[in-house]
Amino acid sequence: MKIGVLKENKPNEKRVALTPSAVTKIKKLGYEICIESSAGVLSNFFDTAYEQVGATISSVDEIFKCDILLKINKPSHDEIEKLSSNQTLISFFSPATNSESLQICSKDKLNILSMDSVPRISRAQKMDALSSMANVAGSRAVIEAAHYFGRFFGGQITAAGKINPAKILIIGAGVAGLSAIGTATSLGAIVRAFDTRPEVKEQVESLGAQFLTVNLDEDGSSSDGYAKVMSEEFIAAEMALFKEQASDVDIIITTALIPGKEAPKLITKDMVEVMKPGSIIVDLASQQGGNCELCEKDAVVEHHGVKIVGFTDLPSRLPSQSSELYSNNLFHILDELTPAKDGSLNINMEDDVIRGMTVVKDGSITYPPPKIQVSVAPKQVEKKVEPIVKPAEKKSSVMPAVIALASLFLVGAFAPASFMNHFTVFVLSCFVGYMVIWNVTASLHTPLMSVTNAVSSIIIIGAITQISTTDTISLVLASIAIFIASINIFGGFAVTKRMLGMFKK
Repeated sequence: MKIGVLKENKPNEKRVALTPSAVTKIKKLGYEICIESSAGVLSNFFDTAYEQVGATISSVDEIFKCDILLKINKPSHDEIEKLSSNQTLISFFSPATNSESLQICSKDKLNILSMDSVPRISRAQKMDALSSMANVAGSRAVIEAAHYFGRFFGGQITAAGKINPAKILIIGAGVAGLSAIGTATSLGAIVRAFDTRPEVKEQVESLGAQFLTVNLDEDGSSSDGYAKVMSEEFIAAEMALFKEQASDVDIIITTALIPGKEAPKLITKDMVEVMKPGSIIVDLASQQGGNCELCEKDAVVEHHGVKIVGFTDLPSRLPSQSSELYSNNLFHILDELTPAKDGSLNINMEDDVIRGMTVVKDGSITYPPPKIQVSVAPKQVEKKVEPIVKPAEKKSSVMPAVIALASLFLVGAFAPASFMNHFTVFVLSCFVGYMVIWNVTASLHTPLMSVTNAVSSIIIIGAITQISTTDTISLVLASIAIFIASINIFGGFAVTKRMLGMFKK
C-alpha cells in the first residue's frame, strides 16, 4: 500500500505530517511513501532529504491516488471532495465540532482516523498527538509572553539596583500547563499554577511552581482524562482567586479546555483591568473561544495596557520539533494498524485505541466511540481492618552474653599461650581499625574504601607482630601481607586525593 503525505494548506502552517526520520521507520512496516513536493520546506525538511530515505516526491494529484493519506490539520472541503473510495485519511478532524465534514465523508467506503480522538489511556500515550502539540504550545506560550513582556523573567541584583523576577500564573496543569511551568521556572520566573484536579499538585510542585487551591473540597477529575465542569460554588471561589492573583502577577497563561465545548471564561474584563500596565495574557484556548473574555482568535489585543495574545498556531511556530513529534505519533499509530508489518492496513475495531480514533469506517460514521475509563485519579481502595497483634516480647540479651563469656573462658583455659597472644592482637587490631577508619568523614573517604582500609589495617598490625619471628616462612608471608595491604591503604588515599582534586579550580 502507498502512503501519501499532503502539504498543509492552512494559512501560517509550517509543519509537515512526516519527517525523513519517520519515513525510514514507516518504510520498515512495508509501505511505499510519497511526499507532495515542497511539503516539508517550511519545517526545514527538503525534498532531497526525503528522497535520500527512499520516499518519492509527487504532485498533489498523485498523492490523492495513494491508499493512505496523512496530514495534520483537518481536511478542507476541497480536499474531502478529492477523496476516493477505499481510501484512509489520518489527520486531526475535530469530529465533535465538525459534523458537516463528518457527514460528507460518510461515503464510498472511506476511513477517517482522527488524531484528536486518541483516547487518553496509558497505552495510547505514544500516539497522542494532542498531548504532543500541547507540550510544544505550552512552552511556546511562555516564549510569546516573554516577547511581549519585554523584561527579564529572572530576578537580578546589580550595582545599579535590584530587578524583581516576573510573576506568572498558569491556569490548568495539563500537558500544556506543565510544559509552560517547566519553561517559565527555567527562565527564573516565580510561577503559580491552578488546577481543579488535586492529583496534579505533586507534578506542579516538582517543576518548582506553587500550587494554588480554593477552600472547597471538590475534585475536578473525570473519567476521560480531562477536567470536568465544576459546581457554581467552586467556580465562584476560583474566580475570586483569579481576580486576587491578577492584581499581583505579571503574566497569565490559560490552558483550560473541555472537549467539544466552548472554552470556559476564566479571565473577565474586570480581572484584566486590575492587572498592572504592561502585563500579558496568553490564551491557549483561543481556538475554542478563549478563557479570557477579551481574547480574539489569532490576534493580539490590548486593554488598559494589558496585551492579550490569542494565537492558535503556537506548535507551528516551532515547526521542526512539532513535525518530529507528530511524525512519531503517526508512526506508532501505523505500527498498531499494521500488525503483520506487511504494508497492509488493518483497522481493528476491537482495539480500544483504534476504535476511539476511528470516526468513519467503510463510509459509516462511528463517532462517538464507547466511553473508556481513563481517569488519572487513583482508585479508591477499601481499607482492610487488620487484626491487632500484640508485639512479641523481646528476648533477653543476657543469655548470648553469658554464652560468649563462657566461650572466651574455655578458650583461655585450654588454648596454648601463643594462641591467646595472637587472639589478643587480633581483637585490638579490629578495635583500633574500626575507631581510626570509621570516624573519617564520608566526604573525604567513601564507606567502601573505609571498610577495605580497616581490613588492611588489621592485616598490617597482625603481620607486624610476626615480622620479628625466626621462622622464615612466617617472615616471608608477613612481609607479603604488609606490602599488599599497604598498596590498598596508600592507593586508596591517592585515589581520594585525585577525586578531591577534580573539584578544585
